[in-house]
Amino acid sequence: MRPLRALLIYIAVIFIGGALLAPWLYRLAQLFGHFFPQVASAPFHRFLDRSFLIFALAGLLPVLRSLGVTSWRDAGLVPPYGQWKKLFGGLLLGFFSLAAVAGIAIGFGGRGVVQDLVAHKIVGVIIGAIATAFTVATLEEILFRGGIFGGLRRVLYWPFALLISSAIYAIVHFLQRAELTGPVVWSSGLVLLPQTLGGFADFHALVPGFFNLTLAGMLLGLAYQRTGNLYFSIGLHAGWIFCLKTYGAFTADAPAAAIWFWGTGKMIDGWLTFFALAITLAVFKFLPLDQRRPHYSIPK
Repeated sequence: MRPLRALLIYIAVIFIGGALLAPWLYRLAQLFGHFFPQVASAPFHRFLDRSFLIFALAGLLPVLRSLGVTSWRDAGLVPPYGQWKKLFGGLLLGFFSLAAVAGIAIGFGGRGVVQDLVAHKIVGVIIGAIATAFTVATLEEILFRGGIFGGLRRVLYWPFALLISSAIYAIVHFLQRAELTGPVVWSSGLVLLPQTLGGFADFHALVPGFFNLTLAGMLLGLAYQRTGNLYFSIGLHAGWIFCLKTYGAFTADAPAAAIWFWGTGKMIDGWLTFFALAITLAVFKFLPLDQRRPHYSIPK
């Protein structure tokens, strides 16, 4: 199938191309280090992450076209007129679903509140979280839901397309940070590449972290399937990201807390988040969302 082949090529190019580009970005940063010392002093894994992002964005338009997405409407983006209710509805659902996790974890001692916070830092974290939430949510929903899920459901029954696209979403977000030991050479990115997949060999990281990410991807895909566009999905995703960013910045590990249940500052690696997402999924089908079946969906 052409969409599946294009998708596999796209993923391979991101990881291999990014691994090969990262050392050159690192050397370029060192060359201009006297102008940008903070960038030049960053660890190598940050350059690897940015290289992945560069290839992902560079290949986004071609892969969307190969998946049959030839217009913004095909990618789930319609004119915003009349769509604000969906956007803010998703935002509220995303925020309160994970805010409940944060409140329970803090209230029962699973996480502690950082005590030395100052006003300007709080404001900075909140503003940064808002900007990151809407930027990342928009880009990722166009790629994973509008592009990958939307393209796969042209050739597969949509529940299978939903599962596959959600698993891809989880894999991409499950990559671990890998630290380089030794000098940066042309192959350093390739050396770190297998280490970024190390989480799949760690049972405690895999369960429930990978399940949580897959479940989140399914919720986002279902929102797109039911509403016919990406506005509710973008809002839901942005609400989650805002909670995750502020939770990680404003809380700290609590002594003797059961991390397997409460999770760390990432929140997505605890069973409490799994239960919250499962409840959200159960409630989700009762939400008054428009039922729209695209003309290319394989009928039930």
